[in-house]
Amino acid sequence: MKVLFAASEAVPFIKTGGLADVIGSLPKELVGQELDVRVILPKYGDIPAKYRDAMKTVVTHDIYIGWRKQYIGIQMLQQDGVTFYFVDNEFYFKRPGIYGYGDEAERFGFFCKGVIETLPLIDFQPDVIHCHDWQTGMIPVLLKAHYKHLPFFSQIKTVMTVHNLKYQGVFSQDLFKELFGLSDDHFTGTALELHGGASFLKGGLLYSDRLTTVSQTYAEEIQTPYYGEYLDSLLRHRRDQLTGIVNGIDYDIFDPMTDPHLAVNYRDSLPKKEMNKTALQERLGLPMKPDVPMIALVTRLVQQKGLDLIQHVLKEILQLDIQLVVLGTGEHGYEQMFRDAALNNPDKVSAQIMFDEALAHQIYAASDLFLMPSQFEPCGIGQLIALRYRSVPIVRETGGLKDTVQPYNEFTGEGTGFSFRDYNAHDMLHTIRRAVFFYKNDRDAWLKIAQNMKKGDFSWKKSAQLYISLYREMV
Repeated sequence: MKVLFAASEAVPFIKTGGLADVIGSLPKELVGQELDVRVILPKYGDIPAKYRDAMKTVVTHDIYIGWRKQYIGIQMLQQDGVTFYFVDNEFYFKRPGIYGYGDEAERFGFFCKGVIETLPLIDFQPDVIHCHDWQTGMIPVLLKAHYKHLPFFSQIKTVMTVHNLKYQGVFSQDLFKELFGLSDDHFTGTALELHGGASFLKGGLLYSDRLTTVSQTYAEEIQTPYYGEYLDSLLRHRRDQLTGIVNGIDYDIFDPMTDPHLAVNYRDSLPKKEMNKTALQERLGLPMKPDVPMIALVTRLVQQKGLDLIQHVLKEILQLDIQLVVLGTGEHGYEQMFRDAALNNPDKVSAQIMFDEALAHQIYAASDLFLMPSQFEPCGIGQLIALRYRSVPIVRETGGLKDTVQPYNEFTGEGTGFSFRDYNAHDMLHTIRRAVFFYKNDRDAWLKIAQNMKKGDFSWKKSAQLYISLYREMV
């Protein structure tokens, strides 16, 4: 079976969030399970030179986007056994960063159209095009509107995966008409129309053969008005074609036994994990106290991640006998909140307002508890890495957090972390206090949680099998 992944980012080439991790690791697992899976991405200027220099040009041609005739080059690179194609057009993609430009509709419209029109020229006829997030949402629309009558495209099926429903690619209807040559009937309330404009993502959700999202709970949540971002009625209408498949993580990259960034490699040894903790305490200038629980926060510092809950009770959290280590960037107010906390509590708080992949690995390995109180979380990757590195998650029961972290029950001994249900700062505070209590006062409970974490498998293996079943059903 042949599958083409179309996406706007992928590890190790370019990354802004969890989407890149998925596109970097899921195809590798699918190829390992004997599918012919290839990936197509824009060729951004920020892709490191070592990858750009290794690319080979496969084909060059022109396509029309609106009235503009534009050059398109397709370059190819093998990475971890997967063929990656890169759509080359310097006008659209040779810029710093990858999102946030005024011509976003045209850039990703060009990408969507380029993906389709390139396929016959690169000698690859996929059974399925698997589209990811709004940047690829017009591929299913254009296929059905303009290409399905051609023999090459007539049998191709499409899957649309939503990694975060909040980002919808909404632009003016006039711009859509100009760029894509679509007739007026594509812009009624039941078609591309959204918020008075038109939406890439809505197009993908409406015109794809199947829909998936990145956890079972998120698939249910987005059918409700609270989480549905004004698309809940469409998702309820298509619920029979909607599947939730939880993300995995790349067990080769996230392996405390072989991770080159760690002070001491380990698997299930809590004493060796403690050695990573004292090494990190020394690096960050925190008191080297192995018996003080270290709570980690590795995240974008934005409201979606529950930062307003933390802001509300940070004073009470810091009254506990803990250390808090924060790594991430985001909204200025939250960055400043943690900087101030570190300034006023140098023995308790380390605020690393940046992103550093090696330091992130060290924090996962060193921390005892991993805090993730998200307002919503389609899947979440932080808690999966935390479980792998035996850092006990404290999460809100939403989306993928609910699906992957089982709350600890002291009466049955079951559970891999601590959780709270309502989006409430004092519920979170109570849960943090409870976790700290078990860490400090009940060693048997703590060892039991570590044992339970050991049994979990959040590699891509199981999820990849679910995707394969989905592809087979469609084809």
